[in-house]
Amino acid sequence: MITGIPIDLFFLASVFLIWTMLVYQFVLAFAGYLYSRESAREKAVLDRTTLDFPSLSILIPAHNEEMVIERTVRKILASEYPLDKLEIIVMNDGSSDRTAEILDRLAGEFPNVRPVHIPKGEGGKGKAHVLNRALKLTNQEMIAIYDADNQPEPRALVYLAAQFALNPQLGAALGKFRTLNRKRNLLTRFINIEGLSFQWIVQAGRWKLLQIATLPGTNFIVRKAVLAEVGGWDEQALTEDAELSLRILEAGYRIKFVPYAVTWEQEPETLAVWFRQRTRWARGNFYLMHKFWRGISTAKNKALGLEVFYFMALYYIFVAAILTSALLFVLGLFGMIFIPIPGPYLEVWLVAYFLFVSEIVLMLSREVGEDSVSNILCTMAMYFTYCQLWPLVVFSAFYKEYVKGEKRTWAKTQRFEE
Repeated sequence: MITGIPIDLFFLASVFLIWTMLVYQFVLAFAGYLYSRESAREKAVLDRTTLDFPSLSILIPAHNEEMVIERTVRKILASEYPLDKLEIIVMNDGSSDRTAEILDRLAGEFPNVRPVHIPKGEGGKGKAHVLNRALKLTNQEMIAIYDADNQPEPRALVYLAAQFALNPQLGAALGKFRTLNRKRNLLTRFINIEGLSFQWIVQAGRWKLLQIATLPGTNFIVRKAVLAEVGGWDEQALTEDAELSLRILEAGYRIKFVPYAVTWEQEPETLAVWFRQRTRWARGNFYLMHKFWRGISTAKNKALGLEVFYFMALYYIFVAAILTSALLFVLGLFGMIFIPIPGPYLEVWLVAYFLFVSEIVLMLSREVGEDSVSNILCTMAMYFTYCQLWPLVVFSAFYKEYVKGEKRTWAKTQRFEE
């Protein structure tokens, strides 16, 4: 048996940290539920309001996107946003497939479609580099970003642009993303549930409580003046959207989550593609924490401190607590350690599991048809399967970032035939 180690202290610390995060998530979930009702009323008011919309430039980075790019451009052109105030700049980032051919054909058909072909030797420097390059090509006051696989709903841009007319303090407004291929297999079902939960709990909850949210990689509008003030996108960041969010918040602006401005996008359909994507996200957030940690005390928006702490808790503290508690459980199971702290541990675990499932089911009820029996069963299974992959992602990212010192390179997520 292992002796000489304060096992009980490690155990208590891990339980405390896990429950701290669970309580925080519960508070966010309740706030997110309240905001879902509030945003439904707001949408009803906007649907009855006539607004004068600003000129808008949509930037779309595209690298080898022949499979999806035409559908995306046509979906945007089918928007209810006034077409005479809309330009679409598609940055063909050194594609070697038919992307350039498709874009040139679309430009010939629609005068407000503007393809920019970056030669192959000059491309491949990441999404942030492409967006900074595109930003120099437009004089519009508002900038929208969409990924090349997106299918925004007709009123998505209308709802996003309306936020700035109603709230001059906004620096940016983001909509909700939905999983287009959510019924393809079990993995995409898990991703769909995860995405909806994150948006209704974390995004909606933080906006309700703190008036902040985090930009996704797509389906958002930002003021060009704000982009100029904060210096555009950071080309060293693998999660350029989250990094930009923190600088916008740091500058004192608000970022609003608008759940009724919806776009549909593809998600990974294989575990290998998912693992590479999430490892990139985790490495990007490591970079983000190190960059912003020292500037919290001088930030104009003090909620930035909570945002950075949340990232730190998720990627360091919470994962460490989960691994510690799991290790102690296994060691105790084989009689290698003894924890001399009595307690109803099974009951505590059951309560935590109940909170996990009930919070997600509550959030799924915010979407038509998503609180189905099959999705509830998937949610119950996620705790033991999908969620347990998260520590592996963090470990992989930690190894690449700090042990191996692997160079950060941005790579788009693989597309799939619909």
